[in-house]
Amino acid sequence: MKFFITLFVCFSVSCVMAQEQVSYFFESNKFVLQKEELSKLNKWLTVNKEIKVIGVYGFCDEEGSVGYNDTLARKRIDYVFGIIKNRVKIREDFKTINFGEQHTSSAIKAENRKVTLYFIQPKDFVNEEKIIAKKKEVVVEKIRPKVKFSDVYVFENPDGSTLNIKIDTVFMKKVSLANVGEKLKLESMNFFVDTFAIMPQSRSVMFELLTVMKSCPDLKIQIQGHICCVQKDIRDLSTQRAKAIYKFLEFNGIDKSRMTFIGFGSSKPLFPLPEKTEEEREANRRVEIEIVAN
Repeated sequence: MKFFITLFVCFSVSCVMAQEQVSYFFESNKFVLQKEELSKLNKWLTVNKEIKVIGVYGFCDEEGSVGYNDTLARKRIDYVFGIIKNRVKIREDFKTINFGEQHTSSAIKAENRKVTLYFIQPKDFVNEEKIIAKKKEVVVEKIRPKVKFSDVYVFENPDGSTLNIKIDTVFMKKVSLANVGEKLKLESMNFFVDTFAIMPQSRSVMFELLTVMKSCPDLKIQIQGHICCVQKDIRDLSTQRAKAIYKFLEFNGIDKSRMTFIGFGSSKPLFPLPEKTEEEREANRRVEIEIVAN
């Protein structure tokens, strides 16, 4: 299956001294500036009415997945651009660019949670084209090997016996085609109450994941556990449940370098706690995999 990786349009600077920049900083996991930073931005706009903005870059710290940070950086860009767009000149072919966590970062996390404006002064407008060397968008095509999945697989047990498992090829195709940063829920992944023991009816889900991992040798994942109902995961069940799936894959031949596991407790609920219905509790009580590499 063909897919495309787009490298964002960027601006290289021929005359570094002619381009200036200013940054505004965000709280962790927020894309709206706090009062003090917003005040700084508004004051800067008041003083610099005649400048021209040529780029808005968004950054995040390393906390969270690459996909999550990429989305957060985009939201920060959109927020700041919404404030400046009618108050200063902006280059017509201006492009918003975000770097997520993929940039040279500071050891101080707070310094990485920012949006940076790049701009030029009125005196340099006449030399604008010399200052900015626009690089065209580059599209790199990568070929993923086509994977054909069967409805029934035969697995060999350690004692030499075989096990026929009917599995869901739809899920496996989704995993094989998912992009880096994408998360997929392991549907019907159930555990015995207050334990990390997997219920027998969930075995097919485990074998579906095992099959796609064997069929896609470049695939790397993070297994993420979540619980419902309580604010604190005192027994660390979310981690233990994610680990149980990790150990199953390892036992069946998947190299440890291709997978990690983590438990989030109830810190990332899909529905606010306390849940109102069993459907909400079931949605929060889940195991997901995040694509790390493919």
